[in-house]
Amino acid sequence: MTQTPEEIAATYFEAWKAKDFDTLASILHPDATFRGPLGTAESGEECVAGLKGMSEIVSDVEIAHVFVDGPNVLTWFDLHTSIAPPASTANWQRIENGKITEIRVTFDPRNIIAAGSTNARRHSM
Repeated sequence: MTQTPEEIAATYFEAWKAKDFDTLASILHPDATFRGPLGTAESGEECVAGLKGMSEIVSDVEIAHVFVDGPNVLTWFDLHTSIAPPASTANWQRIENGKITEIRVTFDPRNIIAAGSTNARRHSM
């Protein structure tokens, strides 16, 4: 049975939180794209690589609400990291034929960027 877009989006977040990158790769279209304040990706493989990188600092994802409109799923959540205060985040996904084809994310990245710069300065000393 084919999963609904809402179920696929839920699987995305569950797999990301669990660092289950094989499951993440299985629900991404090979040509999936990502656009967000900290990076871009042009393929499903690049999307997984970016999520792996983010998972190094992500400590939790607290989902507040999920909005579904046909193949479009918007998830509103708080992104908790080990380096900055939680960031309220919107994640829009387009899901076609059981695969995520597009991901667009928006949040205020200033605290994460500042913390990353501070950590980089500490490690370079």
